[in-house]
Amino acid sequence: MKRIGVLTSGGDAPGMNAAIRAVVRTGINKGWEVIGIQHGYSGLVNNDVTLMGARDVSGIIQQGGTILGSSRCPEFETEQGRRKALRTLEEQAIEALVVIGGNGSQTGAHALYQMGFPVVGVASTIDNDLCGSEITIGVDTALDVALQAIDQLKVTASSHHRAFIVEVMGRDCGYLALVTGITGGAEYIVIPEFETDAEDVVNAIRTAYERGKAHALIVVAEGAKYNARGLEHYLSEHHEALGFDLRITTLGYVQRGGSPGAFDRLLATRLGAAATGYIAEGKFGVLAGLNKGQITPTPLSEVVTGKKPLDLDLLRLSETLNL
Repeated sequence: MKRIGVLTSGGDAPGMNAAIRAVVRTGINKGWEVIGIQHGYSGLVNNDVTLMGARDVSGIIQQGGTILGSSRCPEFETEQGRRKALRTLEEQAIEALVVIGGNGSQTGAHALYQMGFPVVGVASTIDNDLCGSEITIGVDTALDVALQAIDQLKVTASSHHRAFIVEVMGRDCGYLALVTGITGGAEYIVIPEFETDAEDVVNAIRTAYERGKAHALIVVAEGAKYNARGLEHYLSEHHEALGFDLRITTLGYVQRGGSPGAFDRLLATRLGAAATGYIAEGKFGVLAGLNKGQITPTPLSEVVTGKKPLDLDLLRLSETLNL
């Protein structure tokens, strides 16, 4: 092994830069050259690459986002596009590739592996919906960002006797909404995995009002049927039943942009180092993830075909705490 490549793909997550840094520096420590691929699979298709040295990754461990960039690449989803990517890898003499990203990114990694190229994945997505890792790069920081926003919103909610609906990210997975709701003291949590009747949200807000609470907090995932927009339309027609004045806040991409905390920096560093370790061992077609406190490899074939279940105990706990 003389030269490896690294790319980040899909949605950015706090800690991606720490993972890039770990891949570059552990790769160099093994005597390899490390090629950074710009803008995800788009850079791989269009041969947009750069040689990275130890100094190129200095001072990035604390930065959010990804210095390599990320973009959507519909061309890579075609066989012709993937063959162009393979040509880039061949022309650049890249012998193995590290892919840092979530479900879509690892689906692309698996496709390359099926075409015969050595690939190792690194689990990174704020949605925490990736099989093969109990928690992924960016989740902890995204939760902290959302929780800080909620804590601040509750101050003004109590001051003005209001109910707040706060929408967090989570198109297909409600993990962020569920954990943010529990730790933020929400009266009700709406997630994509379980269908919610909008009338139940009305009752939750009304009950909080009747119990004499100074505010009410509803946390919803963007992918739920009744997300912020859906609930705003419904609740505007039932405003008098709420008791509280209602305000809507959508956190959106602010959750992606935080500086990674200690947990995400350490997790990303461990996963990046593990990826180069797997390459050195000749262990390809796997995802580096965290399971039971240990960094473990999971076959990409299982990662891209599996569905990570939501912890139902957390959901039951949220319901118990809604008093």
